Amino acid sequence: MTGDHHILPPPTPSPPDLHVTIEKGSQNREQLFEDDENELEMEGNGINFESNGLDIEENGLDIESNDLQDDCDQMLEIEDNHESNGADATAVSVENGISQGRNYPPSAVGMEFESYDDAYNYYNCYAKELGFAIRVKSSWTKRNSKEKRGAVLCCNCEGFKTIKEANSRRKETRTGCLAMIRLRLVESNRWRVDEVKLEHNHLFDHERAQNCKSRKKLDAVAKRKVEPTVDVEVRTIKLYRTSMVDPVGYGSSNSLEGEISECVDRSRCLKLKKGDSQIIYNFFSRIQLTNPNFVYLIDLNDEGCLRNVFWIDSRSRAAYGYFGDVVAVDTTCLSNKHEIPLVAFVGVNHHGQSILLGCGLVADETFETYVWLFRAWLTCTSGHPPQTIITDHCRAMQSAISEVFPRAHHRLHLSHVVQSILENLGELQESGVFQMILNRTVYETVKVDEFEMGWDDMIRRFGITDHALLCTLYEERERWAPVYQKDTFFAGMCSFQNGESTSSFFDGYVHKQTSLKEFFDMYELVLQKTRKREAASDIESRDSSPMLKTRCFYELQLSKLYANGIFRRFQDEVVLMPCLSITQTHANGHVITYMIKEHEAEGDRSNIRNFEVMYDKAGMEIRCICSCFNFNGYLCRHGLYVLKYNGVEDVPFQYILSRWRKDFKRLYNPNVGSNNVDSSNPIQLFDHLYRRSMQVVEEGMMSQDHYTVACQAFKESLNKVRLVANKHV
Repeated sequence: MTGDHHILPPPTPSPPDLHVTIEKGSQNREQLFEDDENELEMEGNGINFESNGLDIEENGLDIESNDLQDDCDQMLEIEDNHESNGADATAVSVENGISQGRNYPPSAVGMEFESYDDAYNYYNCYAKELGFAIRVKSSWTKRNSKEKRGAVLCCNCEGFKTIKEANSRRKETRTGCLAMIRLRLVESNRWRVDEVKLEHNHLFDHERAQNCKSRKKLDAVAKRKVEPTVDVEVRTIKLYRTSMVDPVGYGSSNSLEGEISECVDRSRCLKLKKGDSQIIYNFFSRIQLTNPNFVYLIDLNDEGCLRNVFWIDSRSRAAYGYFGDVVAVDTTCLSNKHEIPLVAFVGVNHHGQSILLGCGLVADETFETYVWLFRAWLTCTSGHPPQTIITDHCRAMQSAISEVFPRAHHRLHLSHVVQSILENLGELQESGVFQMILNRTVYETVKVDEFEMGWDDMIRRFGITDHALLCTLYEERERWAPVYQKDTFFAGMCSFQNGESTSSFFDGYVHKQTSLKEFFDMYELVLQKTRKREAASDIESRDSSPMLKTRCFYELQLSKLYANGIFRRFQDEVVLMPCLSITQTHANGHVITYMIKEHEAEGDRSNIRNFEVMYDKAGMEIRCICSCFNFNGYLCRHGLYVLKYNGVEDVPFQYILSRWRKDFKRLYNPNVGSNNVDSSNPIQLFDHLYRRSMQVVEEGMMSQDHYTVACQAFKESLNKVRLVANKHV
């Protein structure tokens, strides 16, 4: 990809191992695009430049402007599998002869697409919006193969009538228009725009564009298209990677950085300083060289200006497959008005440590921006939405989550809600009595009626019944108050203990005045530190056993299974078991209800709290009103006490989550996916083999012995593959 101010080499002609096929057709545009039955296409009679001894590079032949253009149309039959990617035509403006689409930004050098069809459809839909038609001016394929390697798409007004057709009665529709894009296949799986000419020398005709051949075929395919059967919430958008552009302008390397066009709404662009767009481009380019599965996506607004950016690396994409059940959206930089508009997607690993699952830079905090960001993230994580998504309080984000993740449990950071209450109550935030009552109401109530009565008493006592923020938060209490969250799994990501708070992933690294350059300079250092901490925890959990604090058999059992970090949290529950007493209150067949009385200290009968626990003897199922298992992912002391009371010696297996186990194995490359690979599709073959080989690479990095075995396996595999190749020679 290209960045702003990045100088590209001049477009190169077709390499020697390619041949160009130019098929004969009628020069008359009206006949060609309005009368398909009379169209002349002579497949198989194309001129093969190599077979005629014409080497493209050595003879300096330009396949776009050679004299053969006057004798033939250079038309290539377009396959019927082009998919319509656009919407209905909208109003467009043309200034200085440069076309500007509303829903489809103008082409720019460096744009990349997943396939030739995607590139063709993009240019075709862009043309439809403006009111012109397109055709394939020329294309070239690999020697002895039908695999397309490059193409030139041009305006259908390109060129002029031939001498033979000069006296034709049909109206002249060709004006010698030079508008075009040149496409080239790169890295065997992406199509890149190498050259762009936007200027047209004629007026646009929407009616004629609608009736052109390329449009008819696109519409016909759209009618036949059947949407794949996917989960209703997997509503990913069609995204393409494009060249890095200035925050304003059209991606031209000639645009002046920071020069704002009068017609561009500054608020709709990503707020970048001079040099920032080049910094982003340099960072992405460098990471892609060392991290092949690194992905970034760019959002352009209607004027073609850089609006939003999203990126995620290979390890984060792989980690999401294991730890994507609960995700927090960290918008600290937005809420605190930092210089960089950073949004981070954060999860927790098998040690309970925060891990990064993607980052974004956004232009604003609107519904449209968050929808794009969430769909971009979902697209890069194989379309699997999280079970629970935790955010700050933001109406626009809430609406976007309902749109993109309709089945996910959307919850708010409890500590952030409590903090916002205190910050917006003036003198009351200094009142120790108010803070005590607020914390008791929020953190210590275990039943809904207890919370609602406590909240009502609090706002009446302090005369804040009409406070706008408190009214809004109370209306949305089911998104943040613990008493309403008992059936939501949080994996320990949202603190429900008084005095605990959730910190930003980049806390201590990103400050209010941190520049974009400073952020990218330390970004990889933060990730390296995070991954070293995870590796150290892996080694500690594998090679050492934590010290036991009690004689409880549950503690001994899970010290052998849980990763040490998670075990220490579980151990805190075990240590408090002596402070409990139990009474059976009800029995209904296999299901027994107990009341657990908890004291602050063993033998202390003051400040007693009651917890109701239901136990199903037949299914070995247990449910406590404190909901520690859903909140943290391990059983609470109340549930353990009931198991012990019933003579159960081991914690039931369903309450030992695999995500916390010390023997939890995972690879740092995305899932290899299905084995259903189209053997005739070289892109699918490459992608599948690459993912398989990365599994060996990741395992081979674990130790010197692993490395030696991996190298030997690669050597043996290569020899076997070469033997197969030699048989076909």
